[in-house]
Amino acid sequence: MDYKYLGNSGLEVSEICFGAMSFTGNKGWTHIANLDQRHADKLVNIALDNGVNFFDTADIYSNGISEKMLGKALEGKRSKAIIATKCGFRMRPGPNGDGLSRRRIIEACEASLKRLKTDYVDLYQIHSYDFMTPLEESLKAFDRLVKDGKVRYIGCSNFSGWQLMKALALQKEHDWERFISLQSYYSLVGRDIEWELIPLCNDQELGIMTWSPLHGGFLTGKYSKEKEWPKNTRLDKLDDALPFDKNQGFKIIDKLTQMSQDKGVKIAQLALSYLLHKQGVTSLVIGARNKTQLKENIEASDIKLSPDELQALDDISDPYKPYPHWYFDIFRKERNQSFK
Repeated sequence: MDYKYLGNSGLEVSEICFGAMSFTGNKGWTHIANLDQRHADKLVNIALDNGVNFFDTADIYSNGISEKMLGKALEGKRSKAIIATKCGFRMRPGPNGDGLSRRRIIEACEASLKRLKTDYVDLYQIHSYDFMTPLEESLKAFDRLVKDGKVRYIGCSNFSGWQLMKALALQKEHDWERFISLQSYYSLVGRDIEWELIPLCNDQELGIMTWSPLHGGFLTGKYSKEKEWPKNTRLDKLDDALPFDKNQGFKIIDKLTQMSQDKGVKIAQLALSYLLHKQGVTSLVIGARNKTQLKENIEASDIKLSPDELQALDDISDPYKPYPHWYFDIFRKERNQSFK
């Protein structure tokens, strides 16, 4: 297992992060998985034994069940773990049950600490940009949590480029605690963050954590374009939330299948390894329902891809280039020609 510093901090995290969304019990998000405490304990121990020190969850995952199960699984092992959690989504009905007001953030953090059975969270993240609350209010509350010792570092998730840059500018202006990371969707069938967010994070020295790097299981190769997709799977549930070009997706699967046969590794491992070769990517948040899935995903950290292999995957997964990026290509070409 390789370790990287998260952003411009001194915090070392494993490049495979165990995502605990699958910790549901029988009352949580059972469409994601249906793991009880016994299985959660087993998977956490396997992760730790294989060099994973980074664990990600959120208060909204099964309405707190994921945090409770992760906290219990890490009892007696807290010093070995970097725990990341998130807040912002609705946790109870009525006013102030969601969002990123000062009251809501402090309340959510204290509740997460209790569920996780810990005195502090290593990385506390805004789960999604809040269009209703002034960003200054949210950022000042996060700064307060760090000063109070309840949080060690802060980050954000699901921000656009302008939202993230505005937050960083406000933090610098007011001398508030600065984000060290962005958690964002990124996969071989969804490379949108390459246009704005990856350049921004590289420029501002933020670490990138990727969620759903296998696109809800599609990039494991278990889905077929000839057969109807199975119902009640994670990908089936996320079909609207994770849109992608299915025709291009199956071309990517064909290329991964060929490469997996040549290298003697799993399709999913190649899809994960591809992201780990991308500049700025610090850690992949992976989920697992069983020991086999977990160990295979962890082993992706050891797979190396040649420049030719990376280029082949870049080419087959090349996304539509939005404006102004296609215009920048024209401008760069003109500039390069003028110097010849």
